[in-house]
Amino acid sequence: MELLSKSIIGFRTGRAGGATFRAEDPITAKALEPEFISALPEEVDEAAQLAAEAFTAFGRVTGKRKGQLLRLIAISLEAIHDLIVERAHLETALPKARLEGELARTAQQLRLFASLVEEGSWVTARIEHADLERKSNPKPDLRSMLRPLGPVVVFGASNFPLAFSVAGGDTASALAAGNPVIVKAHPAHPGTSELVGHVIRESIFACDLPEGIFSMLFDSGTSVGKALVMHPEVKAVGFTGSHAGGRALFDLAMARPKPIPVLAEMGSTNPVFVLPRALRARRSQIASGLFTSFTLGAGQFCTKPGLVFVPEGPDSASFIRDIETQVAESFPFFLLTSGIRDTFREATGERNQEPHVRSVASSQFSVPDVSSAVSAAFSETDAATFLSKPDLAKEIFGPTTLVVRHATKKDLFEIVASLDGHLAAAVHGTAEDFEEFAEVIHLLEEKVGRIVCNGFPTGVEVSPAMVHGGPYPATSDSRYTSVGTQAILRFARPICFQDCPASLLPDELKDANPLKIWRYVDGQMKR
Repeated sequence: MELLSKSIIGFRTGRAGGATFRAEDPITAKALEPEFISALPEEVDEAAQLAAEAFTAFGRVTGKRKGQLLRLIAISLEAIHDLIVERAHLETALPKARLEGELARTAQQLRLFASLVEEGSWVTARIEHADLERKSNPKPDLRSMLRPLGPVVVFGASNFPLAFSVAGGDTASALAAGNPVIVKAHPAHPGTSELVGHVIRESIFACDLPEGIFSMLFDSGTSVGKALVMHPEVKAVGFTGSHAGGRALFDLAMARPKPIPVLAEMGSTNPVFVLPRALRARRSQIASGLFTSFTLGAGQFCTKPGLVFVPEGPDSASFIRDIETQVAESFPFFLLTSGIRDTFREATGERNQEPHVRSVASSQFSVPDVSSAVSAAFSETDAATFLSKPDLAKEIFGPTTLVVRHATKKDLFEIVASLDGHLAAAVHGTAEDFEEFAEVIHLLEEKVGRIVCNGFPTGVEVSPAMVHGGPYPATSDSRYTSVGTQAILRFARPICFQDCPASLLPDELKDANPLKIWRYVDGQMKR
């Protein structure tokens, strides 16, 4: 499949005239062919208008047809598996095995949402029949369900060129709910984005669905993204990335004459707590698992454990030495872009300049000068320093973590109470530990979206029960998840029909229940 290096606007290809840019090979720092063309302002408007026109029809497409589309996208992505993996590897330096797994996850997500909408009960239909004999006042006939919001803008993520980008979870869940999608492709992997974008466009055409259901726009900077968020036809935004980027989009959306929701996942440091008995019994095992977790994907997962809390004493000293050895023996890691590399070096340097923060180890191997490579970095400090320096809790994107030693249970409670919102937290303990420190875990429920026991936060299962979200600043709205079938709820809103004739009701709300979905009928769940 030849790369055209232009935006995708419905069934059309973008025009020349916009600013140009190239992706960069993170290993060699060389620019990659071809040269891509940023979308023009009029193309932003064209994509938004097409999406608005398509929404009326697509918002009422049956779950069966939406499922057919999502399944065809999955099949078509798998059909060009080698092409996608090869281009994504060139643009990101992520190992091919990792990208193969990510492509499989992307297809799995699409099929998961296909199954959800084909079954149909996700709309949470509720029916309350009228009671005209009620003494106080007659009760009306009330029926409600979830309906799509309208055109959704999705921002591709740098660290997941497939699973959180053009055909990723945001796109899959928005399409499943019945919303047209406009993707703002990430400039770090435009070739990968275009390959996937063509698959989606061709799948929509093959399913005989409206043209404006999908567009994908290129931009080397931020102007296209800003214009999309401000466009009056756009009704919601999905974002995965940095706190600065997510907050900027949120503020922009709130400044609109008609504000819209920004569902932003903005990363976190995902604290790990090692309780005393577990540290004593499984010190080396936990240290090895921690090293693997905070260096997985070069530490560029939003679920990377960036903070580790351990009790003071000889066990923690040995624990730190175990990690130190693994960090020293590790080879350099290639980050996604030179910008991420520069930010990582600056942030780790600033952290280690803090009084009472000790740089324990970094790799003994030299880092190539012309590349995005960095050494893993590992530092440690004490509870008093951590509690007095809030910046130590901030995320550093890349292969690094900070161990914090605490002397008392009181210190541990203060640490947990001081934490901002995170996507996940992990707690390592024995049965006795969990009993003694149960209040710590209960307090974590207020701080995170997922609690992992005797494991690590990296690795997010794509399933109906998964929650990939958390209190601010991890996300802009802790009521939602961006992974799993509940992600569809971000792009839907409830609507109620009162005393409406059956001819006006959606099939989901008709008494005959032609779709055979689960519904609340007069307070009881029925099919």
